[in-house]
Amino acid sequence: MKTLRIPFFLVIVATVMSSCGYNAMVDKDETVTQKWADVQTQYQRRSDLIPNLVSTVKGYADFEQETLTQVVEARAKATGITVNADEITPENIQKFQAAQSQLSGALSRLLVTVERYPDLKANTNFRDLQAQLEGTENRISVARQKFNEAVKDYNSYIKKFPRVFYAGWFGFESKGYFEADAGTENAPKVEF
Repeated sequence: MKTLRIPFFLVIVATVMSSCGYNAMVDKDETVTQKWADVQTQYQRRSDLIPNLVSTVKGYADFEQETLTQVVEARAKATGITVNADEITPENIQKFQAAQSQLSGALSRLLVTVERYPDLKANTNFRDLQAQLEGTENRISVARQKFNEAVKDYNSYIKKFPRVFYAGWFGFESKGYFEADAGTENAPKVEF
């Protein structure tokens, strides 16, 4: 009878340990999902601002049409790539980030080109949209940072002993991080 108690007790202890770990993995996975939704919300906010910005700039007839076209095309690409919360792999994050970076580059070129149009820079609507866009870029940065923190917490949790043995059994796999764009480690060169 005693020999049956020890294995039975071990099974109960193992079940309790794994269920506690399982529930924590579920919580951490849901946190990553929520933080990913926050990131997407901020990118959507930026995408929603762009048509208003383009419309305001289009009002200036001699403005470079090619620049506006690049912004509109980059926005279409960026909104065309979506990553569901259950598909947060490093590869999918990289695709999403590449499309968003292309949009950021097009917006930067637009804002640099605007410098040649003092009337447009003085336009209240344009200034308001530019300020909203700047604020949104800051929100995107914060949302990405919080997402990366949640991913770190989740990834480190599922990789620690003893969870590393059974996390995969339950479908908990490592999530991808947002990383800096290529070339951002080099400071921009400024010449006067």
